Amino acid sequence: MAAESPQEVWLVRHGETEWSRDGRHTSYSDIPLTDNGVEVARALGERLRETQFDLVLTSPRQRARRTAELAGFPGARVDPDLVEWDYGAYEGLTTAQIRRQRGDNWRLFDAGVAPGGPGQTPGEDIHQVADRARAVLNRVWQPLQRGPVALVGHGHMLRVLTTVWLGMPPESGAMLELGTGAVCILSEQHEVRTIRLWNRRTAG
Repeated sequence: MAAESPQEVWLVRHGETEWSRDGRHTSYSDIPLTDNGVEVARALGERLRETQFDLVLTSPRQRARRTAELAGFPGARVDPDLVEWDYGAYEGLTTAQIRRQRGDNWRLFDAGVAPGGPGQTPGEDIHQVADRARAVLNRVWQPLQRGPVALVGHGHMLRVLTTVWLGMPPESGAMLELGTGAVCILSEQHEVRTIRLWNRRTAG
């Protein structure tokens, strides 16, 4: 990449799983890709092979690692900070189930998660997720020094990461729809951080 060109950070959400298809909140549960998710991950390779990445990082969850592998990056480096938002006691539940349980119009980015009960993880607040996202960006962003970087991860985490990139409150991630198997590009123009591409999905 030419020295005068800005670096790009490509965001890749993993392919479909049964839980993502059904709208179940999935953090630490290590759910595999569906057959459709496998096909979409392979199709991502067609989109991504046009770019020479200097670095590819992936969440440690198998749905992200398998997506990276099928997309042509079997050597992607695992970064624990790319794991999905820890939903605590809401793990595995849909939004409708959580709302029935709470008796209100719960929204993740506004109300956050429930503390975990005995034997459960405690969950994270949105600022803890933003701190992890900031740590990832601080490691990979080297304007004018490094070529494109790809981050293979999860929907809510990547949405929060994008708000950190833009200098917006992390709650703003609620406005950033991001589907499974989608590709986004973060960059900058005239020293202003930008979104160059958002939620570009392959067929399937």
